[in-house]
Amino acid sequence: MLQRPSIARFALMGLLLVATGAALAATGDETRDWRRWLRMFPNIAPATQPAYLQECGSCHLAYPPGVLPAASWNRILAPESLADHYGDDASLPDDLVAELRTYLTANAADRSARVRERAFAVPGASGSDAGLPRITETPYFIRKHHRIPARLVTDNPEVGSFSQCNRCHIGADAGIFDERQVEIPGFGRWKD
Repeated sequence: MLQRPSIARFALMGLLLVATGAALAATGDETRDWRRWLRMFPNIAPATQPAYLQECGSCHLAYPPGVLPAASWNRILAPESLADHYGDDASLPDDLVAELRTYLTANAADRSARVRERAFAVPGASGSDAGLPRITETPYFIRKHHRIPARLVTDNPEVGSFSQCNRCHIGADAGIFDERQVEIPGFGRWKD
């Protein structure tokens, strides 16, 4: 026989919800704002593949795969592109390139369910035809960084380039790119 929930149970559940809300509202500023709690979680899936972290992460931030579409990752991993990888020779064995390509394209922006990653997949995000794709040339990146003066980034010896995400985004290696968690070296917290 199926029992119906009693009015007392509903009342108790409602009372618990109200009490929880009141307790959260009465706490300090850091825990009262639920959005601050959400900022502890990645809004872009971080890079996790060991070979990618080792090979690419040894020279620069192992960029999350979701910041470029699959076609861009394929262009970057082409043998001629690796031989002249943004001015450096990053040539790798074919089997390793195949492993990296599988990982990066499977987790690319245009194959992601995450809203922020999908924003990197809009047309124009694959870079210019003349050179390799650049995350910093994607429309989404430009829109999110257009108010930041060059003197704070490119003219800043502690940063040097907008491609050095982890210099200012303190959670970049964990996939946390929340604009409220930006600390620009030599300048401090960025407030838009």
